[in-house]
Amino acid sequence: MRILGISAYYHDSAAALVRDGEVVAAAQEERFTRKKHDARFPAHAVRYCLAEEGVDLSQIDRVVFYDKPFLKFERLLETYLAFAPRGLRSFRMAIPLWLREKLFQKRLLGEELDRCAGAKLDWEGRLLFSEHHLSHAASAFFPSPFEEAAVLTMDGVGEWATTSAAMGQGNRLEIRKEIHFPHSLGLLYSAFTYYTGFKVNSGEYKLMGLAPYGEPKYTQLILEHLIDVKADGSFRLNLDYFDYCTGLTMTNGRFEKLFGGPARKPEQLLTQRHMDLAASVQAALEEVVLRMTRALAAETGAKNLCLAGGVALNCVANGKVLRDGRFEKLWIQPAAGDAGGALGAALAAYHMEEQKPRTVAPGDGMKGSFLGPSFSQAGVEDQLRGAGARFAAMDDDALLRTTAEALAAGKAVGWFQGRMEFGPRALGGRSILGDARSPSMQSVLNLKVKFRESFRPFAPSVMREHVGEWFELEAESPYMLLVADVARGRRKPMTEEQRGLFGIEKLNVPRSDIPAVTHVDYSARVQTVSRETNPRYHALLEAFRQLTGCPVLVNTSFNVRGEPVVCTPEDAYACFMGTGIEVLVAGNCFLRKEDQPAELLRSYERTFEAD
Repeated sequence: MRILGISAYYHDSAAALVRDGEVVAAAQEERFTRKKHDARFPAHAVRYCLAEEGVDLSQIDRVVFYDKPFLKFERLLETYLAFAPRGLRSFRMAIPLWLREKLFQKRLLGEELDRCAGAKLDWEGRLLFSEHHLSHAASAFFPSPFEEAAVLTMDGVGEWATTSAAMGQGNRLEIRKEIHFPHSLGLLYSAFTYYTGFKVNSGEYKLMGLAPYGEPKYTQLILEHLIDVKADGSFRLNLDYFDYCTGLTMTNGRFEKLFGGPARKPEQLLTQRHMDLAASVQAALEEVVLRMTRALAAETGAKNLCLAGGVALNCVANGKVLRDGRFEKLWIQPAAGDAGGALGAALAAYHMEEQKPRTVAPGDGMKGSFLGPSFSQAGVEDQLRGAGARFAAMDDDALLRTTAEALAAGKAVGWFQGRMEFGPRALGGRSILGDARSPSMQSVLNLKVKFRESFRPFAPSVMREHVGEWFELEAESPYMLLVADVARGRRKPMTEEQRGLFGIEKLNVPRSDIPAVTHVDYSARVQTVSRETNPRYHALLEAFRQLTGCPVLVNTSFNVRGEPVVCTPEDAYACFMGTGIEVLVAGNCFLRKEDQPAELLRSYERTFEAD
């Protein structure tokens, strides 16, 4: 049985194909259209999934949408009625779009699917709708390596639910408790994202990365005025401080008065106050999440926990949940946001609607999250030639040795291999790599390659068998969703003078043997790389270790600020030629920047809208 899952019309549209419970393919629409967070119907992603399986839409048994439009419409309508007459202007602006995209969404989806099929098909009985949080929970539990687990989903909002707790066992999944809109941990965090001058739904990563530069001076203020948290982690927001129910902004004047000033404009300099605000809301979020997970462990007796929803991408909080020890094992869906809802919807339909049995895969059912398009060596060479590239094709041994040497020499390397990752993280398929031992690599990658804020940290990729030698982590972290401290033996003690530095001043102090991936609080967002899920990337790490004694590389996504991660060899070459990347390795092709035609060089710095 083949089931196609779809998420669309909010942000990060995606499609996923499941065959007999096995995840065959999944991809975000933005990767094909080159429009960041593309929310349109994922026509390109649907066509890719079908092509990967070698079928057309007439051979798909079920198509499942990731949420229920009628329930979402009900929530939107009830919210505006509850707060009337406030928000009348935004209500009048939104209602025509709601009527088209929510009330008549079944017809709209059928029309889009017919366009993909190139023919009119009968969707009656074949087009299903899952609930938003059920889709998230299913994406977390069904591909997990657990026969039984508690499942916690936290995000901005689905139809009504913003937080839900479920139990999964075998092919069954039951949601037991929910917290409903407008009370939302995700929206609380997004309010501070907005208030500190970053873009909601994409800048939350920045807020998390900024937090270690600050002190949590405002945490008590948040817990006293903005959110009432109970011992079990259940909570209510004080809506007097927020404007997201009725307005076009997240916060209001009362919020600004509480925290001592207006929201930061994106172009304004970051100050110590903004860093302290980031640290404070991060601490508040961690407090709520830990209360939830402790209560969930006590109530259910479960030994395993699965996480999904946008808040599950907060890898700092995830690391604290793991170290808290209430659950023995933790598994997080790598596409934890709305894109992953497409996959969860398909899996929920297969196991719950169709009542098909579930097989727990060794490792997990995500195949390392390498679920997107791949290109043959001939295909890579054809695209590079078409772009005017000059390259040398090498055998595997020569390619790995030459790439490791380039990395050891301090080069920034674009690494384009195998299938594209599903989810926001680059995991060694579409990555930019660097030497983690370099004190200057973090700054170089941020300012000359990614064209983004200098404070943002980079993640380390480390060979799974060596993780404990370099980080205080013994668990698997294949999806870069856990933060752990750098091992004490690898740290460099700070001088009294360095300890006295504030905020961004701390940035250029080398704090360990791998300074390019060590954040200012000695933490790192760790990716463990295994031979089983990514043999080529693992082999490169081994070649680098043989050369340098270090099994750790900087790994960041192959894109610039505001650009979707590259999908094709042509995308990779364009990014290579528009940035400070010095070497591109695509398939078995090795490209040096200095060998490329000068007329093809360009600046990517202002090509994409800042995210």
